[in-house]
Amino acid sequence: MRDVHQSIGGDLFALNVFLAIANHRSFRAAALELGVTPSAISHSVKSFEHRLGVRLFNRTTRSVSLTEAGERLAAKLRPAMSSITEALRETNDLRSVPTGTVRINASDVAIRMLLLPILARFRRNYPQVHLDIVTDGRLGDIVAEGFDAGIRLAEAVPQDMIAVRLTETTRFAAVASPAYLATRDRPAVPQDLYQHDCIRFRFESGAIYRWEFERNGVAEIINVNGPLTLTDQTLMVEAAIAGLGIAFVPDFLVIDAIQMGRLERLLDSWCPPFPGVCLYYPGRRHVSSGLRALIETIKGER
Repeated sequence: MRDVHQSIGGDLFALNVFLAIANHRSFRAAALELGVTPSAISHSVKSFEHRLGVRLFNRTTRSVSLTEAGERLAAKLRPAMSSITEALRETNDLRSVPTGTVRINASDVAIRMLLLPILARFRRNYPQVHLDIVTDGRLGDIVAEGFDAGIRLAEAVPQDMIAVRLTETTRFAAVASPAYLATRDRPAVPQDLYQHDCIRFRFESGAIYRWEFERNGVAEIINVNGPLTLTDQTLMVEAAIAGLGIAFVPDFLVIDAIQMGRLERLLDSWCPPFPGVCLYYPGRRHVSSGLRALIETIKGER
């Protein structure tokens, strides 16, 4: 009987390792997720493949992919392991104090706007909850990638998810430094931006963000040009302060700089509010006590 229990325990670890690699297509990323060494991951896979008598991964020095057997096993295991995880979460929630790990996938803007301001207080109130926050500019599949929830603009939340509104609205701002505007005419309408140096934003997918404006029901989408393209909106603000051009970013990132006179708003009447930010999660997934505590803390801060 003891051998059976040891076998089951070993297989459960091996299954978790297998799914982590299948999701990330990386041994190193799987090791980081599970909190073990890459060598432990490699040993587990080799032992598991040996016991099954079939290869599950095609491995090279540059890539990891599933074999046909691996694809079939992953497809069968994901719902089963999800059910086990949910059962453990529900049992864990019977404790009077929230505990466990909450994995959150969020954009850089969402992390700065919603999570950073509450982290110290959340830590004090819920010391047994561990937050695993991943900054991700893509709108990835939070279920496949092992996250409890994601945070995005309401308009970007997948339709099959349950969304919890965390903010009412948000607003973008076009800004430039007084030094830049001293030598250039202020844009009067969005089309004038084609005559300006604009600091562009690149998504992790590689796509360049096109600036979106609206006034009196008239929408303008401007594919701006400029000398600088960045993937970090905070760096865009710093570049605008340095006089390198006009930036278009969420206004909470530039409020302080505007009040200090380091930046000036442009095209203000063309910058309407957008739907607020939501936390979202799968409808079939149990909401853990840790995640509920995080939601309530964010709402309380707002």
